[in-house]
Amino acid sequence: MSERVEIFDTTLRDGEQSPGASLTSEQKVIIARQLDVLGVDIIEAGFPVSSQEDFRSVRAVAESVKRATVCGLARALEKDITAAGKALKRASRKRIHTFIATSPVHMKYKLRMSREEVLANAVRAVKLAGKYCGEVEFSCEDASRSERKFLVKIIEEVIKAGAKIINIPDTVGYSYPSEMEDLVRFLIENVRGSEKVIFSVHCHNDLGLATANSISSVLAGARQVECTINGIGERAGNAAMEEIVMALKVRFPQFKTGINTKQIFRTSRLVSNLTGVFVQQNKAIVGKNAFAHESGIHQDGVIKKAQTYEIIKPQDVGISGSTLVLGKHSGRAALLKRARDLGFKLSQRQLNKVFAEFKRLADKKKNVYDDDIVALLEKDFGGRSSGYELESFEVVTGKLNPIALVKLKKAGKIFTGTATGDGPVDSALKAIDSISGKSGKLLDYFVNAITKGKDAQGEVRLTVQFNGEKVSGISSSTDIIEASILAYISALNKVVGAGRKKK
Repeated sequence: MSERVEIFDTTLRDGEQSPGASLTSEQKVIIARQLDVLGVDIIEAGFPVSSQEDFRSVRAVAESVKRATVCGLARALEKDITAAGKALKRASRKRIHTFIATSPVHMKYKLRMSREEVLANAVRAVKLAGKYCGEVEFSCEDASRSERKFLVKIIEEVIKAGAKIINIPDTVGYSYPSEMEDLVRFLIENVRGSEKVIFSVHCHNDLGLATANSISSVLAGARQVECTINGIGERAGNAAMEEIVMALKVRFPQFKTGINTKQIFRTSRLVSNLTGVFVQQNKAIVGKNAFAHESGIHQDGVIKKAQTYEIIKPQDVGISGSTLVLGKHSGRAALLKRARDLGFKLSQRQLNKVFAEFKRLADKKKNVYDDDIVALLEKDFGGRSSGYELESFEVVTGKLNPIALVKLKKAGKIFTGTATGDGPVDSALKAIDSISGKSGKLLDYFVNAITKGKDAQGEVRLTVQFNGEKVSGISSSTDIIEASILAYISALNKVVGAGRKKK
């Protein structure tokens, strides 16, 4: 049995069904191209018959993606399958995914069909789909709540009709891991012709078990897993692609996928930005806190040996490194490391003194930022060197490229810079570069509302690279442009030597 597990990504179909996550055709193409770079095997691009927009989206993805198989979803209805066939016509590699419900509750109340009618419709749908493409997938909707004897019968018949992939969905997230493992193993062992097809699973997360159920199914013999980026989807969502891939890589390395894991974080951010569905901070693998440590015990361990508290290297999923969050739970080790990163060399006496002051500050603030640390350290280093301070700024926007005029003060002198850019923030930062003579490359840029209302304060966090040196800056203001400028100046001052002495 092959140890290769195919990744079937349904972000553009099931993921888009998340409330408020509607995507345009252009956005779907952008995500599909990134999924192709990521290395997914199958991209389920949409449900062509559901709307003209969805039909156009599937067609556009089919024409844009060259490596991965592009798939369209269709109920076991002629009009659905015909629409999917037409939408996928120009795909380099294509698949029609047809389905019908097989559980007693669905057949009786939703379909209002007998078992015989469901079976006949399933076989007819698979045969029709086979006329449009050679790769047909059949799903037994609500399989985890279906009677096993009927599952065996309908799967055997659709295999005879030409289905190449058999999907076993846990449609409502009802199963638990050992149950899914037993079901998949039972079907592989009892369905005649099972050796001719690939068994797949599609697990929902209503009980928070989607990833565990998917992994258990792989252990039972499933060789395709259906999932979404960030786990988005109906209700509580789907099994998260990043969790499945990394769980297999860390715990079951005998199973291989084609995923370039270093593209995971980038893909996660892209999907979040385009769908507007934010990733929870403690989300596994791609959440903001996935590689962040605030506890002093954890920080000390990670500094000494990352594997003490990290089972995955952040770089393996495309994140630059771990984050040591300085707060009331942090210890001396984290403070010493941050001080060194800022360019300070502390004696044990200085560390003890600064740490006591740091703790007092941390009790008052949720997070202690770099500027706070610098202010504490300056007490032992004889005051602040003359870094840049914002005097004023003005940005003019319109149909033409924005123009920014920025005035900075340094050592009592005023310096003026002007520049144009792609937007008001870009032009303002370029104006600062013209003053400092240092060209900064913006690596990361985050904006977060830290208060509510129309006059909410916006917090800007950024990472800039100046001549190969990465530095960060953070600031807040009710004006995002001003917050961006102040954060950039904060980063710049770390390079020009404001408030610090080099080791």
